[in-house]
Amino acid sequence: MSRPHQPWLFVALWMGVIFFVSTDFGSSENTSQILEPLLRWVNPEISGETVNQIHFLIRKGGHLSEYAILAWLALRAVRSSLRLPAGVWSWKAAGLALLVAATYAATDEFHQSFVPQRTASPIDVMIDTTGAVIALLLAFAWGKISGASKLDQSPAN
Repeated sequence: MSRPHQPWLFVALWMGVIFFVSTDFGSSENTSQILEPLLRWVNPEISGETVNQIHFLIRKGGHLSEYAILAWLALRAVRSSLRLPAGVWSWKAAGLALLVAATYAATDEFHQSFVPQRTASPIDVMIDTTGAVIALLLAFAWGKISGASKLDQSPAN
């Protein structure tokens, strides 16, 4: 059995990854230097507009996926901290995990406002939060499909 604080280490490590990618390292200029040659290698006839559209979709997909992972890690950490039995779904735990992910999304965009090659965007916070919601809904659905999940019946659910 893991200690209640141990899963939070993974949350903090993933937040560190997100923070690093939010620096100039993850800027559009830098990611395009990798993606554009790759796309032109796959299809030498690809238009610049198509390259830009694919680049945009990949970057926004990155927002969705990195915050989906953060929400899933936060859900595991919150469940551990609340000492929920295995297989019990808690809307309280899911809400707290969503709060962690959405709050970090907002602070991450604030951080990007200080990085010269990055721009802060409230739309990105919404995309990040949507990724978190999707992950939590998938976790709930997985529990229902697998038949292992029961709703937490405690009053503070």
